[in-house]
Amino acid sequence: MKIWNEKAETLTGAELNAVQSARLKETVERIWAAGTPYRARMEEAGLVPQDIGGIEDLDKLPFSRKKDFRDSYPLGMLVVPMEKVVRLHASSGTTGSRTIVGYTAGDLDTWAELVARFATAAGVVASDVAQISFTYGLFTGGFGLHYGLERVGATVIPASGGNTEMQLSLINDLSTSVLVATPTYALHIAEVGAAHGFDFEASSLRVGLFGAEPWSEGIRKKIESSTGISATDNYGLSEVVGPGVSGECERKHGMHIAEDHFAAEIIDPATGRRLPDGQQGELVLTTLTREAMPVVRFRTGDLSVIERGPCECGRRNARMSKVLGRTDDMLIIRGVNVYPTQVEKALLEIQGIEPHFLILLDRKGELDALDIWVEVSEGVFSDDTRVMRQFAQKVESHLKSTLNIGSHVSLKEPNTLERGAGKAKHIVDKREV
Repeated sequence: MKIWNEKAETLTGAELNAVQSARLKETVERIWAAGTPYRARMEEAGLVPQDIGGIEDLDKLPFSRKKDFRDSYPLGMLVVPMEKVVRLHASSGTTGSRTIVGYTAGDLDTWAELVARFATAAGVVASDVAQISFTYGLFTGGFGLHYGLERVGATVIPASGGNTEMQLSLINDLSTSVLVATPTYALHIAEVGAAHGFDFEASSLRVGLFGAEPWSEGIRKKIESSTGISATDNYGLSEVVGPGVSGECERKHGMHIAEDHFAAEIIDPATGRRLPDGQQGELVLTTLTREAMPVVRFRTGDLSVIERGPCECGRRNARMSKVLGRTDDMLIIRGVNVYPTQVEKALLEIQGIEPHFLILLDRKGELDALDIWVEVSEGVFSDDTRVMRQFAQKVESHLKSTLNIGSHVSLKEPNTLERGAGKAKHIVDKREV
């Protein structure tokens, strides 16, 4: 298996420590000199740059959050003059108001390098034809993957999102071998293709680079069984760089973190205390090479686990698990903590359930009411209400035993819940209205 940058992707021990330490010190000094809101946070903590001798001092530094970007909107987090900024992107705004991020020419070069790494790890080579079905625009996904795949040498089709029949036509006509999309849109492409008689087994598709939303192993199996491609996960967020923080290799034993560019920690989201490797918590990232908008100890809100040790692919970087949910996605229902990813995992353990669902929360009197709409496969759906209610009760029983909470399940015909090229929406919480 090829490694794009063998020196960087096999750094470990003292050598990695030296690289991270030098880059962390430089990053902190640049932020301090620019007088960004983070400098005030350091001053409140009684810190100056000289207090940070290396990566071992990282946890002395205060956290930063998405709120810092919003409070300094639009560009108060910049540490370079505006004339050095060559690109602006923005977050999707799915968890709040939009945040703006800037990139220097050096940042864009680094970004392409990072994407080239995880694309190569997933099996992409120069002879591939890559179809990007992410929406192009302020969202970082489309452009991030575009330039990284071009750096690998692949031919890029900037298809953008939507118009699924066109996507299938492009795959067929241009011999697309790499599909870039959200995992839910990849499933939708598979559904539409099946309805139109598209022969995925005979197609040129072989690798999928999927990200931008949490997705389970059950979703991976659905994508791979319906399209015949190797579905890999990658991770990033706009406040840090966009896609490129980490990505799976062909072994799929976690996403390799680009540790020469990012220092990754896992913390207890309630206390902020750093957790040891192997324990689930909130992922915290520090950029080590970002020029325009570096961030220190950025609380991503994403739940993950970090493991260390060499991988069979030859890379020695730390690996993070698939995102297991978000701290702000956690639902408290009658005193029980529930994440949408837990619901998805439990549902996909039942034969005949499709990977499309919607959680609806309301309040009846003083009690929370949990309704779950879920699609079932063609072979399961029936006009016989008695048969359908028995199957729904089976699903409810499984959810009860798995999540320790009661629910009412409504079974829906295939292809009735909303689809889209962007991030899937799984929660409607009417309790907040």
